Amino acid sequence: MSLHAFQYWLMHALFSVKWTGPFMNSKYGWPACETVHFLGLSMLVGTVGTFDLRLLGIARRIPISALHRLVPWGVAGYIINIFTGFLFLTIAPDQYIYNPSFHFKVLFMLFAGVNILVFYSSVFRRVKGLGSGADAPIAAKIIGGASLFLWIGVIVCGRLLTFYRPTKCGGPSVEFLWTCFP
Repeated sequence: MSLHAFQYWLMHALFSVKWTGPFMNSKYGWPACETVHFLGLSMLVGTVGTFDLRLLGIARRIPISALHRLVPWGVAGYIINIFTGFLFLTIAPDQYIYNPSFHFKVLFMLFAGVNILVFYSSVFRRVKGLGSGADAPIAAKIIGGASLFLWIGVIVCGRLLTFYRPTKCGGPSVEFLWTCFP
């Protein structure tokens, strides 16, 4: 299946989700969803970003284990954003499926997920017991820096979604990412 065929199928599959329409098309649906999405993002980036900055050596007086206890709040924020993002996607799939900003946002999220897996499978055991004043190993710093970069990329691409709107395709085009819908 080509990327274009997958995007076309996904757009029509998302348009068929009917339970989101009445809420999202109401007077307050979209603004409420945007507000909750922003709160979820704040929870995610606020906790994970703080943890990453500690890995990089900022606020060394705080034990890493103390900051790690905040990570479930970041996970909750991520779950909130997945749900609200799904609502946005189902109500206007054509504005996302063919949008390069959305493609890169999803790519950054995928890489951030891989980065988290690498962190927990490789260096977490070495850093979880580090106390006040202790410096994280270089591998943890690299992973923390990558995490900050990736989540900032998610934020930037999410913001760019509103500035780019795909249009009808003018003719056959061979591109890595489809930026218009047929």
